[in-house]
Parts: sequence; C-alpha cells; structure tokens
Amino acid sequence: QIPIPSVPVFQPSTPIPERLEAVQRYIRELQYNHTGTQFFEIKKSRPLTGLMDLAKEMTKEALPIKCLEAVILGIYLTNNMTTLDRFPISFKTHFSGNYFRHIVLGVNFGGRYGALGISRREELMYKAPVFRTLSELIFDFEEAYRRCWHTLKKVKLGHCVSHDPHSVEQIEWKRSILDLDKLTREDFRKELERHARDMRLKIGKGTGPPSPTKDRKKDVSSPQRGQASPHRRNSRGDRRPSGEKKPADPKAMPDLNGYQIRV
Repeated sequence: QIPIPSVPVFQPSTPIPERLEAVQRYIRELQYNHTGTQFFEIKKSRPLTGLMDLAKEMTKEALPIKCLEAVILGIYLTNNMTTLDRFPISFKTHFSGNYFRHIVLGVNFGGRYGALGISRREELMYKAPVFRTLSELIFDFEEAYRRCWHTLKKVKLGHCVSHDPHSVEQIEWKRSILDLDKLTREDFRKELERHARDMRLKIGKGTGPPSPTKDRKKDVSSPQRGQASPHRRNSRGDRRPSGEKKPADPKAMPDLNGYQIRV
C-alpha cells in the first residue's frame, strides 16, 4: 500500500522558515504528476474560498500534482502564517523552438524573499526565504533556467493573497507583466522592485473589506442637521402660556402617512 503523506502540523513556537521547509517537504512527497493527466481542475477565476476547498481535497486524495496545484496547496498550508506574504510568480521560457510555462508561490518573511512549488527540476521549485530583494529571487530563477538551457522570456507577478480561507475575492495572478525582450537588465530590476514596493504599500494600507457596521450606518437614512422634523418645527414657535390651549389646526398637523418607524 502506498503511504499517504501527512499534512504538516505546527506548534505556535515553530519558526516560519522551518514551517516553510515542512510545507515544501509535504508538496515534494506528493510527487510531480508525470502522467499527462491533471487530476484537479483549477480555474484561476474561482474565488479564494473555492480554491481552498480544492486544496483540502488534494490533501485527502494525496495524488501527484503539477506546479499550479502546488501553488494553491502552498497558499492553503500557509494561511495561518499571517506574518508571511504570499504572491504568485509565473515564468515563460523558450527552449528548442518551444515555449514553456511554470508557476511558483513567492513568499516574503521579515523582508526576505523565497518560493514554494514543484517542478521536474529541483532548482525551479523551493527557494528558502534568504533573498534580500525580489529581483535577487527572480534572477536566481533565471540562472536556474539558464542551466537548463531555457531562456527566460516573461515574468508575471501577482499581488499578495489574503490569509482568509473564506474570502470570496479572486487571486490577482498578473499584476505586473514583464517582457524581457522589451526591457533592459536595469529596467527589469527596477520593475521588479517597483512591484515589491507596491505590495508593501498595499499591505500597509490594510486593504481588507469594510466593516459591516460602517456599511450599515451609510444605509440608514436619517434627517440631516437643519432638516428638523415637522414635530419640532411646529412645536418651538407655537408654544403657548401654561393653561392656554391652542385650537387644533388641521393644516398645521403634520402628515404622518409618509413616515415609518425604523427599527
């Protein structure tokens, strides 16, 4: 009987780098899918919550996976690491007249970049979070491709993925598309650092959904200051001395038919 890999479980005191190594070890134990048949259908347009349900199914089935499945699984297994930023990195390369595509999950912890994933090539998957900049990480992948006789043509970078497994937002897969044929080496590096800066700014602003309380306050319509209700408008100027009753004026009575009691 084929052993089923165990999903890693962490203690609160386990350092993030050790957790990443355990997650990568689990992904590697599932093995790369060489069959030519993809066992799990992944639609990139699905909301995050749907993709996380699919990742949970992957852990139950424990079937071989490919690079896109490894990215979804990596997101699922790192959701509780709230100090870790995750974002997709896609590569397009050229070799022997053909184009090839690959994707990994970029990670950033404590200002150091790394990656999780799976590939036929050992050097095109896991990268420990030791790279000082995003450009250093991408250049390391480029060098790994060069050793495999591949020429890097395009790099697509997504934005940080939410840690909420029930989020209905979609993963932003290609926020920045960098064509190496149109960029100088220095421009390529600058674009990578610009993307890294944009991710830091987005995280710093806290782009979470607005709280229900704020939305509820906006929806409740109340009289504006200065738009006094008919009761108040009629009562101030028409006050009479004590004991003197004002005759009922049908025209002065407010029309209450248009008012509703709000709960």
